[in-house]
Amino acid sequence: MGRAGPTEALDPEQNHAFSDHYINLPFNLSNVMFIATANQIDPVPSALRDRMEVINLSGYTEEEKLQIAKRYLIPRQVTENGISEKTITFSDEALKTVISKYTREAGLRNLEREIGSICRKVARKVAEGNEKHFTISAVSVAKYLGPPKFLREAEMESNETGVA
Repeated sequence: MGRAGPTEALDPEQNHAFSDHYINLPFNLSNVMFIATANQIDPVPSALRDRMEVINLSGYTEEEKLQIAKRYLIPRQVTENGISEKTITFSDEALKTVISKYTREAGLRNLEREIGSICRKVARKVAEGNEKHFTISAVSVAKYLGPPKFLREAEMESNETGVA
């Protein structure tokens, strides 16, 4: 018997005598449920996909991202970038602008990255001797992050040539 592949582990006829070649021990997999996560289903081989139950989970809503940013991401980035929470304040509109115009993902990695970028720029200003309080508003987001990376369809002119 060769190296056990995914189809061997999923074949009900072979699950009682599955042999793990890494630790060289047999396992009974008849009562085992495998759980896997993936960002994309296309790369999963069709033979494996046919034996799977696929459950699609949506990402966070804009309001959920806003609350997570306020409660967890901002405090963590403020601490990691050596500034105090008294030094910087984000308005809800500023966070919504970052969420909608600078990140486009189901998760939170890029949102935290953009918040961290703003915090680093504020930390630099503080290090240069600018000791004032910084309030990040929807208008000032572009000053820290540059032009928006993403535009909503309603913001785009539909009759412009070359705009997809």
